Amino acid sequence: MEALPDQLVWEVLYRIRNISDRNTTALLCKRFHQIERDQREYLRVGCGLSPANEALSALCMRFPNLAKVDIVYSGWMSKLGKQLDDEGLGILSQHCPALSDLTLSFCTFITDVGLGYLGSCTGLKALRLNFAPGITGCGILSLVVGCKNLSTLHLTRCLNVSSVEWLEYLGRLESLEDLAVNNCRAIGEGDLAKLGCGWRKLKRLQFEVDTNYRYMKVYGRFAVEKWQRQWVACESLEDLSLVNCLISPGRGLSCVLVKCQALQKLHLDMCVGVRDNDLIVLAQKCTKLKYLSLRIPSDFSVPILMSNPLRLTDESLKTIAQNCSELESVSISFSDGDFPNLSSFSLAGILSLIERCPIRVLVLDHVYSFNDSGMEALCSARYLDILELIQCQEVSDEGLQLVKHFPCLSIMRLARCLGVTDIGLKPLVGAHKLQLLKVEDCPQISEKGTKGAAKVVSYSQDHSWLY
Repeated sequence: MEALPDQLVWEVLYRIRNISDRNTTALLCKRFHQIERDQREYLRVGCGLSPANEALSALCMRFPNLAKVDIVYSGWMSKLGKQLDDEGLGILSQHCPALSDLTLSFCTFITDVGLGYLGSCTGLKALRLNFAPGITGCGILSLVVGCKNLSTLHLTRCLNVSSVEWLEYLGRLESLEDLAVNNCRAIGEGDLAKLGCGWRKLKRLQFEVDTNYRYMKVYGRFAVEKWQRQWVACESLEDLSLVNCLISPGRGLSCVLVKCQALQKLHLDMCVGVRDNDLIVLAQKCTKLKYLSLRIPSDFSVPILMSNPLRLTDESLKTIAQNCSELESVSISFSDGDFPNLSSFSLAGILSLIERCPIRVLVLDHVYSFNDSGMEALCSARYLDILELIQCQEVSDEGLQLVKHFPCLSIMRLARCLGVTDIGLKPLVGAHKLQLLKVEDCPQISEKGTKGAAKVVSYSQDHSWLY
């Protein structure tokens, strides 16, 4: 090894990805130690830093080319020593000139002062904050003013971020491509309008409202007009995920849904107010849609203020089937299986997707309209590779036995299905049809009945959900 040229040794060490293996290799000789030192671009630290600031300083000095740093204090307790604080972020800004990607999780000692230090990291392109109670909107603003190349910003459970001037500033920069705001209780759907021209380059948006702390923001006339005047089309948006959002006609996120053109992934989870027309217009424009996930709220989860909600029907699914010829993954779920929304999607609507789109992944959760006839229809699904049925109680052994006729199915998951037994799995035993079978909490299927039904079988049983 000592006789090998540096370029070849560099390539050999570069292919070693396991951290412990790299650390061991670095101890073999000074040459390997130096090359590993120069190669290290990623570092993940947390509770093991003690004392935190001094240890981080030593690591930064050893690895001067760090580009990505994750600081995670999940499971931290006071007996583990003091967490990294604002001074630690100052150390990062001083000793990591190549820093471009930073994640801070459960860093409760970090405040706006620390984010101000990061403002000097002009090369920072991605910042992720997960549960940072000491951070406010002022701290984020000071960071984005300094980091003008920031293209990814994720805020999760940042409970004290109330002002959104930083969002307006990012909108003027038009550099943001990936924005996630999850369970930040003081940021509502209407605030996203302040991104303004920043919508032009945005490729991924994830927005989740914490329903435990939701306050019904009243859309003033100015806010409504601002959304309606939003002339910047979301022409670059490829991935849209909305959770627990209120979507009202002609305002807020409803304006976004009907303007997407390049959308490939759509996830709507418990979004109240979504109309057939929203999905129909979207499907007519987003012909490249590949992933669709819908979790539909029941009537019991709809706020009183939204009486007579407009339902989603088969018309939207049929339009998607007609226009989205590249759709590969579909997930449909109803929020409450005890009180299913019977007037929503029917079997015909779901099957229209199967018949006209190259569906590879199908996940149905609490979909009571899907029965043995649906399983029979899947026998002609030429591309279906993964099937998940969760609490689909209308599927019986007769329908399950048809799985052996599915052309390409290799992975199947059955969870909390009451109508299937060992008899339904019998045709699969020894047939070498499935690569993986997962059976979870199906009371009438025994572990013995799953043996030999797939190359790999995962079985678990917990009946507590029945009570």
